[in-house]
Amino acid sequence: MSGPLLSVRGLSKRFGALPVSDDISFEVAYGELHAIIGPNGAGKTTLINQLSGSLSSDAGSVHFAGEDITRLGVPERVHQGMARSFQITSILDGFSVLENAAAAVQARSGSSFRFFTPAAREADLNEAAIAALARVGLADRADRRAGSLSHGEKRQLEIAIALATGARLLLLDEPLAGTGHEESAVLVALMRELKATHTIVLVEHDMEAVFALADRVSVLVYGRLIATDAPSAIRSNPEVRAAYLGEEVG
Repeated sequence: MSGPLLSVRGLSKRFGALPVSDDISFEVAYGELHAIIGPNGAGKTTLINQLSGSLSSDAGSVHFAGEDITRLGVPERVHQGMARSFQITSILDGFSVLENAAAAVQARSGSSFRFFTPAAREADLNEAAIAALARVGLADRADRRAGSLSHGEKRQLEIAIALATGARLLLLDEPLAGTGHEESAVLVALMRELKATHTIVLVEHDMEAVFALADRVSVLVYGRLIATDAPSAIRSNPEVRAAYLGEEVG
């Protein structure tokens, strides 16, 4: 395929007088895992919100698979094939793991979430939901109440929900946050496996995971993109080292 899957040009957002995203430009190739890192307050979550469509931009453009999606909202971007984990829909703790995944399959078809409980019993939705759960290692938890899952398993379910929408691009916002060592290892292995079939934009504070997984890394500091390069080049970049006080990327 020619051209990038995701192209961001001059993306900007201000809250009052404060520039939170400041003229950000980068591209993500088909099949790439592109990590976005930066200190707390760098603007990473704001950028992910702009990419997912949950926050409008003051300037700039977002193109996805060659189409301008700058003015599209979350549902339209999901329909185009872009899904953000943890925000497409909240995990419904009182419903089963399968019903949560089936809701995402149903949303992909444009149906109302109000009907998702009976929809989870329909064979076609059920099959797609089970496939998404199997992909993240939760097929054996399908009948469990979602609220009974461990923290790490809930992260896996959120990724399954994103997959169940039929996404080509996954926007993963700190999937390792709050996980223990074993849970992190499961999620890192899952992201490594997903790289074979999906393009991924990953926001993450765990530098060990970032440098193990990423094809390229973009670094945000105070809303500005100061570097985009291969992990090895980012490790040795003086400006990046200064931004992290020489600790997190060492």
